[in-house]
Amino acid sequence: MVIIYWLLLIVMLVGVAGAVIPGLPGSSLILAAILVWGLIHGFSGIGFALGIAILVLLLSTLIDFLATYWGAKQSGASKWGQIGCFIGLALGFFGLLPALPFGGPLLGMLIGPFFGAVVGEFLYRQDLEFAQRAKLSVKAGIGIVVGTVVGNIIQGILAIATVIVFLVSTWPTVQS
Repeated sequence: MVIIYWLLLIVMLVGVAGAVIPGLPGSSLILAAILVWGLIHGFSGIGFALGIAILVLLLSTLIDFLATYWGAKQSGASKWGQIGCFIGLALGFFGLLPALPFGGPLLGMLIGPFFGAVVGEFLYRQDLEFAQRAKLSVKAGIGIVVGTVVGNIIQGILAIATVIVFLVSTWPTVQS
């Protein structure tokens, strides 16, 4: 039973990393590990931890959306910039950005949204002169990426809190 507990904690730590790194499962992985422990242990003593994990999963989804929206709004990005950000994320994740022959998906997921937002915003603002258009496009790209990073940090903090609640709730039963 103790070995399974430690394996589930390792899975949860991967979930904490996934809460911060885009493209990896985060809060859902933590919730799954808690559910597995509940199935094995008869769901006794984990009601609070399970409730927190479900709440964090829902909050993480909301934070993901709101943080990106906030970053876009603060920088004056249009919907084109936001769409470009998501396209850039997908291209970066799958390694389809020609300028990234190294670094793999992680680097692509950091750089792709920025370039995607810049390109999307640049295409949207065709009524402006080139220099002003480029400046606003870069500003929008930075804003969207900053919002996303802030959201990921908040999700990471929530994921760590969920694991701590699980540990506090279950550790006494594991030791006995």
